[in-house]
Amino acid sequence: METDYLTIQQAGNHELEIKKSRFIADLGRVTTEDEAKAFIAAITAREPKANHHCWAYVLGEHDEIQRESDNGEPSGTAGVPILTVLQRNQLHNTIAVVTRYFGGIKLGAGGLIRAYSNATSTGIEAVGVVKRVRQRALELTVDYANYDKLTHYLTENDISVLDTAYTTAVVVTIAVDLDAVDDTQQAIVDLLSNQLTVKSGDVDYHEVPVEIHASTRDE
Repeated sequence: METDYLTIQQAGNHELEIKKSRFIADLGRVTTEDEAKAFIAAITAREPKANHHCWAYVLGEHDEIQRESDNGEPSGTAGVPILTVLQRNQLHNTIAVVTRYFGGIKLGAGGLIRAYSNATSTGIEAVGVVKRVRQRALELTVDYANYDKLTHYLTENDISVLDTAYTTAVVVTIAVDLDAVDDTQQAIVDLLSNQLTVKSGDVDYHEVPVEIHASTRDE
C-alpha cells in the first residue's frame, strides 16, 4: 500500500456466548488470498468440532478483494455481517473468522446476523486497531545541553521517537508524517537555534493506536 490505512493491532481472538452458542472471533492481518486461506485453515484445524467457521476478509490497495462465507449458516446471516463490520471499521488487509459451537437454541436469521456482527465487533475491540501511517525517519544529532528541550518538544507534539543513541552527542531518530516533514524539521531547527544536524532517513509504515468508538458496534 502507498497510503495510510487502518488495520488490527495484532492477531487474536475473543469469545461470546449467546443463547448457549459459543462464538469465537479470530482476527488476523493478511496481505494475500493465500494468507487468508491459510488463516481460515488454521482456525478450522484448531476448532475441528465446531459447527461453523464463517469468515470475511478485505485485501488490496483499494479493498478490491472482498470475500465472505456463511459456511453452512443460512445465506446472508454470517459472512456478510462479518464483512460489514470490517468495512464499517474501515479495516484493510484484515480477516475475521467467527467459529460457532451450536448450543441447541436456534437464533433465527436476525439473531444470527446480530450474533456474528457482535462477535466480530467485540473481537476487533479486544485485539485493538492501529493506523498504519507512512512516515519519514529524521535523525537529529544534538548536544546534551539541548537534549531536554528537544525531548520536551517531541513529547508535547506527540512525535514518535524510534531510537536514541548517547555518544559524544545525542542522536535521536524520530518518525514524522510525510506531509509534516518540512514543517517539523523547520520548527526543531528554530527551537534549537540551528544547533543540530538533521539527516533524512527512509520512509516506512509506523503504527499509531486508534480508539474504537462504541458507535462502530452493533447493539
